[in-house]
Amino acid sequence: MTITTSLPGRVAPLRVLHAARRPALVLVAHGSHDPAAAAEIGLLHARVRRARPELDVRLAHLGLNDPRLPEVLDGLSGRVVLVPLLLGRGYHSKTDIPRTLAEAGHLAGQCAAPLGPDPLLTEALADRLAAAGWWGEPVVLAASGSRDPEAALDSEAQAALLSARLGVTVRPGYVAAGGPSVAARVAELTAEGHTRVAVASYFTAPGDFARLATAAGGALISAPLGDHPLLARLVLERYQACLARTVRAVA
Repeated sequence: MTITTSLPGRVAPLRVLHAARRPALVLVAHGSHDPAAAAEIGLLHARVRRARPELDVRLAHLGLNDPRLPEVLDGLSGRVVLVPLLLGRGYHSKTDIPRTLAEAGHLAGQCAAPLGPDPLLTEALADRLAAAGWWGEPVVLAASGSRDPEAALDSEAQAALLSARLGVTVRPGYVAAGGPSVAARVAELTAEGHTRVAVASYFTAPGDFARLATAAGGALISAPLGDHPLLARLVLERYQACLARTVRAVA
């Protein structure tokens, strides 16, 4: 089986390793008190499993929902690849997830890069905006935010990708940490003379962050990325990139 892609800048086609040697794929979600978030991540998990039925694909959470990541890792053996369902660098992707994997000493594993920024997310965001009725307005990319400066760089890079794709101004705004806030970005663009401002939900699932973005005053807001087919494709690309690094290391 060969994985291919038509978008520029993607990982080159790779011959998938023999089934007996394929590591398990663990989707690592943040977790949420909102049942809608768990349902949406469950749909994404199911989509990835349908796309690669020969893989052992598990879903784990960092908190708030079960099963938790340590529990899932305890139930695995051999090799494993952890793919964070996170949209940028930060504490979870740089420290928390790798540490949890290291503590599972019985496994040989790798942690994939976060999902964002990435051209596939650009297309998914554009789809969500179109479904919400976007028609040329400037956009605020509503992200969760982080105290890690690299997370802000990742959000800014994704905003630049979306701006190039849509041909309009796209500026990142944040709902939790960092700044400026989504509401401040909406006000900023309005003050510049735009009568309508759209908000793109740069979240993997519904929940408190998405509700805060909805309340920020945009003329329209798109749905979170959720169970978008391109998100499942990106998860598998991150998995495949880890396998490619393993092959290069052995060669």
